[in-house]
Amino acid sequence: MFHPLRVREIERLTDDAVAVTFAVPPELRETFRHTPGQHIALRRTVDGQEIRRTYSICTPSTDDPVLRVGIRLVEEGAFSTYALKELMEGDTVEVMAPAGRFTLEPRPGHFVGIVGGSGITPVLSIAATLLAREPDARFCLIRSDRTAASTMFLEEVADLKDRYPQRFQLVTTLSREEQQAGLPSGRLDEERLRALLPALLTVESVDGWYLCGPYGLVQGTEQALRTLGVPRGRIHEEIFHVADGTTTPGATATSVPAHSSVTATLDGRSGNWPVQDGESLLETVLRNRADAPYACKGGVCGTCRAFLVSGEIRMDRNFALEAEEVDAGYVLACQSHPVTEKVELDFDR
Repeated sequence: MFHPLRVREIERLTDDAVAVTFAVPPELRETFRHTPGQHIALRRTVDGQEIRRTYSICTPSTDDPVLRVGIRLVEEGAFSTYALKELMEGDTVEVMAPAGRFTLEPRPGHFVGIVGGSGITPVLSIAATLLAREPDARFCLIRSDRTAASTMFLEEVADLKDRYPQRFQLVTTLSREEQQAGLPSGRLDEERLRALLPALLTVESVDGWYLCGPYGLVQGTEQALRTLGVPRGRIHEEIFHVADGTTTPGATATSVPAHSSVTATLDGRSGNWPVQDGESLLETVLRNRADAPYACKGGVCGTCRAFLVSGEIRMDRNFALEAEEVDAGYVLACQSHPVTEKVELDFDR
């Protein structure tokens, strides 16, 4: 469900990025209370076409929620172009309640965030909340950006370093610019991380790794961590963008039955509908239930997560669900196609 929220503030972060803060009225305070690391979906309609995009919340989780997101301009991006060039303070935007499972509930331990570009956004919320609430927690942030001028949330990260000098470690690298101090320039790829991480910290003592950014960075970091012996259960990932045509490693083509149907339960109501040729299960449900949850339709945000009650499906891409969620029976409806004639989904679980 979307709620109209007024834009309270727009802050220019870099030449191609802004932070947008929304005013949350008292009656929606509980609705928009977020767990650090979650995102919100924003919606607007242009020429009769609905556009939805998800953006991560960058502020700490507090009793009085501050709903602030970072938006970076994407080439030909329908919503990011609007946000940077047209959106103004006082405007109203339709906003969905916070969602997502790339989260960390504050607890004692040593945690590491490895981010690229705008991947800093959810990890900033995670680190700030953790350090404020848990005195026995430490956080190491390893961030990669193109240049110093393109680096988002510089002041917020510097504030964490000043506020928690003994518990917050910051490592920065630039891919297209030399630094006067710190790491040499260059991309953080798998080979570089395999050498860098053991030199920075005791890898086996880290309680949780939080990877966020472009697909290549996240995949390369995961491979480096697995090579270094890190259990998969300690690695948490969120990808901001995946190029069209990219499939999940190991995905295989499967024949689709000539006639199939999907039964879906949503907000306590169920329905059964035929799946048209080439449709994803989400598209079938949306034809009949406009309130079905979704945002990116690209297998990245996880908004359309549903439980597979019965039947078999093929998921083309999955860059949102953890392995444990897939093993438990959850699927991304936007990427799911029927393999059996009857499939049943439950969006309420």
